Amino acid sequence: MLKFAFPMLLAVSAGISIVVQQALNANLRTALGSAAWSGFMSYFIGIICMAALAISLQDPIPSLATAARIPWWSWSGGLFGAIFIALGIFLLPQLGAATFFALLIAGQMIGSMAFDHFGLLGVPVHPISTVRVAGAALLVGGVVLIRM
Repeated sequence: MLKFAFPMLLAVSAGISIVVQQALNANLRTALGSAAWSGFMSYFIGIICMAALAISLQDPIPSLATAARIPWWSWSGGLFGAIFIALGIFLLPQLGAATFFALLIAGQMIGSMAFDHFGLLGVPVHPISTVRVAGAALLVGGVVLIRM
């Protein structure tokens, strides 16, 4: 269990950073008067940070031949990231951070269980079990309690 402590701490930190990101994006939307420009700035700063990381790690730029071999749908992750950012910008102020993220996590659990069960998009197969369904149901119950 101890070998998982640091990765678990990093995962919790990543979760906290998402709350911070969405709160900052929602505040930027209000200040700019534009959800689209708020989302754009989120991605623009993200691109700068990822470029700095790639440069600092000295990762080589992938070749065009490598890029051409990758299925078209593999490039669409940014689209779903943009959907997430846009929905957070709109919904966080309406629902509150706790409700938004409780619903987000419930959706992630439902989607994750489907991806695991069917092995969608190359995810290793982990069949749905009664215990996993019970865990997801408890999570949805938590959403209801947070919303009260």
